[in-house]
Amino acid sequence: MSLRKKVPSRISAPVLFACAVALSSGGVWAKVPDAQVNRLGADLTPVGAERAGEGDIPEWTGGLSSIPSNVDYKPGMRLVDPFPSDPVRYTVTQANAAQYENILTTGQKAMLHRYADYKLNVYQTRRTCAYPERVYHATKNNARVGELIGGGNGVGEAIMGFPFPIANNAYEVIWNHTLRYRSFKITRQFAAAPMTPSGKYTMLKVQDEAILWWSDPSRQRAEDLNNNSIFYISNTIAPARAAGNVILVHEAMNAAVRPRQAWQYSPGTRRVRRAPNIAFDNPGVNTDGLSTADSFDGYNGSLERYDWTLKGKSPRLIVANAYQALNTSYKDFLQAGHINQDVVRYELRRVWEIEANLRPATRHVYARRLMYLDEDSWQLTGSALYDGRGEIWRVQEIHQVQAYQVPLCGYNAQLDYDVIAGRYLASGMQNEEPQINFFADELNGDRYTPSAIRQLGAR
Repeated sequence: MSLRKKVPSRISAPVLFACAVALSSGGVWAKVPDAQVNRLGADLTPVGAERAGEGDIPEWTGGLSSIPSNVDYKPGMRLVDPFPSDPVRYTVTQANAAQYENILTTGQKAMLHRYADYKLNVYQTRRTCAYPERVYHATKNNARVGELIGGGNGVGEAIMGFPFPIANNAYEVIWNHTLRYRSFKITRQFAAAPMTPSGKYTMLKVQDEAILWWSDPSRQRAEDLNNNSIFYISNTIAPARAAGNVILVHEAMNAAVRPRQAWQYSPGTRRVRRAPNIAFDNPGVNTDGLSTADSFDGYNGSLERYDWTLKGKSPRLIVANAYQALNTSYKDFLQAGHINQDVVRYELRRVWEIEANLRPATRHVYARRLMYLDEDSWQLTGSALYDGRGEIWRVQEIHQVQAYQVPLCGYNAQLDYDVIAGRYLASGMQNEEPQINFFADELNGDRYTPSAIRQLGAR
């Protein structure tokens, strides 16, 4: 059963918020009318953002859909900053935070309160997000046919791109994040550093890869995917004591029909075991307990443990066009308390805010989550995570960067700050790693089996 509600005549945040209803109501709702669908590529961008500017936020004029003429970039290189001369327009600090209260996220306010030297250097907003034309075409069709199924735990009929570019509720917004275009077959190597309060860490290196079946150009609708969304492998290669630990995940399109399936190979036992703990609030792999399994990529997995509410859309500061941070050495990037904020670029963007509250009689270490998603990419760029006492426990920040050679809007680093303990996890870093391969055509679905990861871990 579709759980889509009728789209209002305008998509302003207050109207969306006022019209939001609980998915549990079980009603059957109308599809998006053609008049709304036709706004995509007109007053809305092809992925559903507002094309027009607003104050310091400029109009979207197409983004960076190819390699900029002012950069010397060749395949395999780390992304070159197209805006190296942009000056800092202003800096938000603990001393002047009240002046910028309306554009700060809840997590940023917590970080400014916690660390006297924390700051946000704000630059000119450059709306660089862009995607291939086939993604735009698929997204427009998704607006007509896409539907929530399984009580919000799955998506039907849509395929590729963004399933709900004209979003009506928080479930559709978070699904846009989960299924956002990241290419079809990708491989990468990233670094993760669980930081102590004094700034000490042991660097972990991971090679991971994925087939994102949602973006398979040969498929016509979600129902063609055999309930498979993503096949994912994570192989830890350093340090030596952790090397050889391999994770395999089969992510479902509809968790209400079949939940996530996961396996883990341990070099100590030389065995592959089922790993149902790679989900929800179990400690994330290679996080030293500083993050949960469902916090990878900001948020992933089933939505079933929370009630989700769309709070609206408003201008906020987020990390965007993070090329300088991407090209900073780990030695200069990582420091005690928080990363080096001198190399981080913040921009004023319109972001969706959604709230997830733990359902009664349901367990999770985070009782509440406030999440902020960039309108141009639907990517989750930051979160405030609350404990059972109602206090902010952890703050997430994700560094968005336009991969203009693809093109797609991706990210370089994810920061998970424990504002109580004074520790943090820096993960997903490619600062000193090989460039991501967004066109890993050699990947094959037959590789993503328990027997295959045993061979991978035993090498």
